[in-house]
Amino acid sequence: MTNRIVSLLGIFLMLQPTCTVANADSKNRDEDRLKHCGEVLTEILDAPDDIPKDLLDRADCVIIYPSVVKAAFVIGGSYGRGAMTCKRGTHFKGPWGAPTMMALEGGSFGFQIGGQATDFVLLVLNEGGARGILAGKVKLGGDASIAAGPVGRDASAETDVTLRSEILSYSRSRGLFAGISLEGSTIRPDKKANERLYGRHLEAEEIVRSDQMRVPSAAEQLVSTLEAKAPRHK
Repeated sequence: MTNRIVSLLGIFLMLQPTCTVANADSKNRDEDRLKHCGEVLTEILDAPDDIPKDLLDRADCVIIYPSVVKAAFVIGGSYGRGAMTCKRGTHFKGPWGAPTMMALEGGSFGFQIGGQATDFVLLVLNEGGARGILAGKVKLGGDASIAAGPVGRDASAETDVTLRSEILSYSRSRGLFAGISLEGSTIRPDKKANERLYGRHLEAEEIVRSDQMRVPSAAEQLVSTLEAKAPRHK
């Protein structure tokens, strides 16, 4: 019995370096994803027909999914990993805070050119939608209504869409920039990625709402871009 325990302990110790390297690689990928989120958001907000500023100002949270891939042409479906940052404070009125890592799964999202990966930016426009996402998985078009965001600055169209929707989606594929639907997909906090990124278990709401949570260096472009583009907290 003693020999068996010693053998198992030896196997465990041999596997430890492998697990450590795997976790480090995963954390590096999480940090790269955060950097990519910042780059994608900056490029989209700097585009001539960017997301209307009055909508961005009103958003409680912004979710970025870079390079979402459609799983199959016949069945549909999508898969992506990204990040969400929210305005801090009790009623989401403060400065933009540290991000929670996010997952996007399932559903079938409208048109897509070929098999091209698509960048998505989602604006969460009210507290209910933000709290629902932070609490767990939300199905777009089910638990939360969603509409394709209008491109350009048509004020009446923006107002109509805003009044009907909790979440607006924008997309960019092969240089095209147009609103398309992610209805049927689910969005949720990526708990494992958050644990790797912050070094301990944290709920998504703890991350985005806390005034004490430091913004990771990989997310500096993401947060600073939003502070520059939407500094008014309405």
